[in-house]
Amino acid sequence: MASAGGVAGALLLGARAGLARQAAIARRRIGKPLGDAPPEADRVWRPGLGGEPVDLLLLGDSIAAGLGAQHRKETLGGRLAKGLAGELDRPVRLRTAAVVGAESADLAGQLASLPKDYRADVAVIVVGGNDVTHRVPVPVATGHLADAVRRLRRTGAAVVVGTCPDLGALRAVPQPLRTIGSRASQQLAAAQADRARAEGAGVVSLRRAVGPFFRIDPDGMFSLDRFHPSALGYRRTAEALVPVVRDALRQPGVEGAASDIPVPPPARRSRRGQTAMAG
Repeated sequence: MASAGGVAGALLLGARAGLARQAAIARRRIGKPLGDAPPEADRVWRPGLGGEPVDLLLLGDSIAAGLGAQHRKETLGGRLAKGLAGELDRPVRLRTAAVVGAESADLAGQLASLPKDYRADVAVIVVGGNDVTHRVPVPVATGHLADAVRRLRRTGAAVVVGTCPDLGALRAVPQPLRTIGSRASQQLAAAQADRARAEGAGVVSLRRAVGPFFRIDPDGMFSLDRFHPSALGYRRTAEALVPVVRDALRQPGVEGAASDIPVPPPARRSRRGQTAMAG
């Protein structure tokens, strides 16, 4: 008779094999219809507002890079820059260092890729989905995130982290892999929030802020590959992030031009920009 340990081991191996098959199915379903090159959105947004531009830096994965958008104004960076410019009545200079397929471990390289004299007024980090799909341990992933936030804060930049999105919204992923991914992404997001706040960053839970939209309206919120956000998905995500980015620029300890930016009260936001509303 097989031992209990042997039976458990066999069941575990069988479960892993089943999940591997489901992961392969998901990859085939999703494919790469969008390629790896999101629209180039780096520029000064709303230069007609006048004054010195606010420097906005985006770090992270394909969501931060804007994959899935068709035009630069539809990317997360474009949406954030335009929305923040409207909040501050100042131009916003966007720089995107995010890379499609990046994990949290790649944040250090993204920071290293910046010019040595570059200083962001505010940085937005969206990362985590690839850590989940590649089974990176949560303490390892959040350690890399905390290090990136710490390095940015030392330069005087305000930082906002959009935590890992809910991978359970990905209908192209079969069950039970989708449920497992949902649990894993929630665990990572909670740990990201704790570590980011401990390092002085603002936090937006993308699962709570925009996750329901992706579940209710997947056809509208997802792009062609049913994995990355569409133009509407990025608009909803940016609407959740902009108020927190604006407020991060006001917090004590933010050095440089950002600390002197007059920030109008939330009431100045247009009705279109207000929503019920996150990584």
